[in-house]
Amino acid sequence: MSAAAQERPLRIGEVAELTGTTPRTIRYYEEIGLLPEAEDREHGKRRHYTPDDVERLRELLRLKDLLGLSLDDLKRIVEAEAARAVLREQWQQTEDPTEQRQILEEALVHLAAQLKLVRARRTEIERLESELVARQRRVKSRLKSLG
Repeated sequence: MSAAAQERPLRIGEVAELTGTTPRTIRYYEEIGLLPEAEDREHGKRRHYTPDDVERLRELLRLKDLLGLSLDDLKRIVEAEAARAVLREQWQQTEDPTEQRQILEEALVHLAAQLKLVRARRTEIERLESELVARQRRVKSRLKSLG
């Protein structure tokens, strides 16, 4: 991104181009809460985005592609991450060991939910890999029997 683009608000088309997606996807992600509503948006006016919005969208797209997540699962991961960000703020504002313990225990709950989603995807990928390896063995065996 150029220095000029980093200094001024970006339009939705620019964000779409920078992230390799479409304005429609960006609007939908806003609608379902994956992205915050664009800054400085008045009724009937153009949406404006910041470099932070671009990075958040890139991360969402990366997670969706990498893990093959549904939008519901992606939303759960994002919500857990947002909850952990709130907990980090609370942690910084307290020195009370009881509160710190509660914060850490709640953080573990959110991390466990995220891990459950990631592990489920990994299990599905491992199952697919096993099926493909078995098919490959059968094809190699048939090829070998043909001489």
